[in-house]
Amino acid sequence: MRVVVMGAGVVGVTTAWYLASQGAEVVVLDRQAGPGLETSYANAGELSYGMTSPWAAPGIPMKALKWLFMKRRPLFIWPLISPTMWAWGAQMLLNCNEKSYALNKSRMVRVSNYSRDVLPDLIAETGIDYDGRSQGTLQLFRTEKQLKGSQADQEVLAAFDSPFEVLDPDGCIAVEPALAAVRDKFVGGLRLTADRTGDCRMFTMGLAARAQARGVTFHYAQTIDQIAVENGRVIGVDTDQMGRVTGDAYVCALGSYAPILLKPIGLRIPVYPVKGYSVTLPVTDDAMAPQSTVMDETHKVAITRLGDRIRVAGQAEIAGYSGRLGPHATDTVRHVIGDLFPHGGDVSRAEGWTGLRPMTPDGTPILGSTQYPNLFLNTGHGTLGWTMAAGSGRAVADLVLGKRPEIDFDGLTVARYGL
Repeated sequence: MRVVVMGAGVVGVTTAWYLASQGAEVVVLDRQAGPGLETSYANAGELSYGMTSPWAAPGIPMKALKWLFMKRRPLFIWPLISPTMWAWGAQMLLNCNEKSYALNKSRMVRVSNYSRDVLPDLIAETGIDYDGRSQGTLQLFRTEKQLKGSQADQEVLAAFDSPFEVLDPDGCIAVEPALAAVRDKFVGGLRLTADRTGDCRMFTMGLAARAQARGVTFHYAQTIDQIAVENGRVIGVDTDQMGRVTGDAYVCALGSYAPILLKPIGLRIPVYPVKGYSVTLPVTDDAMAPQSTVMDETHKVAITRLGDRIRVAGQAEIAGYSGRLGPHATDTVRHVIGDLFPHGGDVSRAEGWTGLRPMTPDGTPILGSTQYPNLFLNTGHGTLGWTMAAGSGRAVADLVLGKRPEIDFDGLTVARYGL
């Protein structure tokens, strides 16, 4: 079987790998000059199995209003004249209730846990070096209110068999010794012990190289103009450089850009680009730098150790397909690293970045089959594309090849939106 994969981010490359591993002839198309150059390029670096939750949750609307008035706020909303944006926002609000949250989280955890289980085998098989660590995530609370509020999260984690431990300040310092220098700035933490860290871009590049050695063909600098459909089936993908590329089956793994390509063929998937920011800076003092990931609960900013670098990522900006990195765009993430790890890295040498997270209103990615029998989706992972890539890639590959996936696709496909 010949399969055309659209997108060479971490999700597209893992899908291609698992297809090729099972004997498929695979062609990957991407508009960039290489793999992992968009959302996969400089994300937070977290494999967040314990923090797999939809943004749409009870209480979020009120929190969002408060965030809008914070000096270093985690949320920005630009009031664009965009029916798509407002429709997506309305759908998200409709999911901010207990029943929807429980259902959506259960669907997300199904994919996340599967990814957690299959990634070690993939790493062992390929030997990819991606600055990986397995020391968990420390969710750091600056106030007693935040610490008490985490009780609800602890109950959810226990219900979904996600290991954790509640730590007092001494416990937080035991796992992240550099926090001793700012002991007065936090009251405790919640440590998610199954979480891992690693450079998503390094992983994607390494896996793409190994996939190519296994026979996968990558065509870069190829803008996809349209998906060609005839008699209820996809007959090809039209590109600006190569013309039409054909296959027996097609996988759309284009992240935030999937809706643009799918809309003309009648698939109006509710994936919206939510902009995020990061800075990457060199470690200057190992003893004063983070050892794994520290999540600042107040600012919703993640600080992650990646080898001899520190990645600081966060913020959510709803502004359409804007790729602009303004002069003050990374002020919040720079503030957090300077506040919690002031002597760990050189902020003056920080490299700023921005990318678009492909968010669904219910938080769950859109995987699997569509109304076209030879077109499959693997998109809408939001902030969890790196976390879910191995699991969703393997499950979708199995489905494409007519094999029974090891996870249930109920509630994961586009059918949940009536499409």
